[in-house]
Amino acid sequence: MTLAVLSSVFYLCTPFEMQNPIPHIINNNTFWVSPERCLYWEQQNTIIIADMHLGKAGHFRKSGIPVPQDVNKADLQRLIALLLFFKADRVIIVGDFTHSAANKELELFKRWRSDFPLFRFDLVKGNHDILEDHWYFETDITVHKKELVIGDFCFRHETPSSNPLDDCAAASFVFSGHVHPGIRMSGQGRQTLKLPCFYFTKNHCILPAFSKFTGLYKVEPKEEDLVYAIAGTEIIKKP
Repeated sequence: MTLAVLSSVFYLCTPFEMQNPIPHIINNNTFWVSPERCLYWEQQNTIIIADMHLGKAGHFRKSGIPVPQDVNKADLQRLIALLLFFKADRVIIVGDFTHSAANKELELFKRWRSDFPLFRFDLVKGNHDILEDHWYFETDITVHKKELVIGDFCFRHETPSSNPLDDCAAASFVFSGHVHPGIRMSGQGRQTLKLPCFYFTKNHCILPAFSKFTGLYKVEPKEEDLVYAIAGTEIIKKP
């Protein structure tokens, strides 16, 4: 499928306007922080996401909880919109791409993937990524069981709480997911709101869950840390 056709799909199917991301520099590399819950790595022309939990809505429906199937369709739509917006050719998924066993929503991804075969997908397996090897082969996803190291950067689903660089001696910065970070923002009249966020320390970034159908774990930033909170289509930088 050509870029022109892909662009037509983007404009016909995308119900939101992509907002301008914010640049964040790490080791002379630029990572664009997007309110659509992803990072764009400029030097590698790569989108980085975590915790998409594809198929989660289907498992809730199987348990009798009426969650709309459009939840997963919206996530896939956002993903292709981001690939086109940044003109990226690769996606790194930092774990929990799928939620559990195969279901109809994963078949939907297979069809989606066959329509967009030009993009490279790398998955660092998370605790929810339990599908058989043949599923990843059929969807042309390269699987990394523990970590992926590119230059100075290491991608893992989970990291040791004491030091994110443990077991990543070849890298000086780690990207991870897993905890679905959120931060509490305070307003007037004692009003508070918990928002998803990107959480940066000097050698570690925890990405927000790409799926909006997830809970949040409240992070407690230290003085030297940096948080980018996501408020709708806006990024709020909180030093």
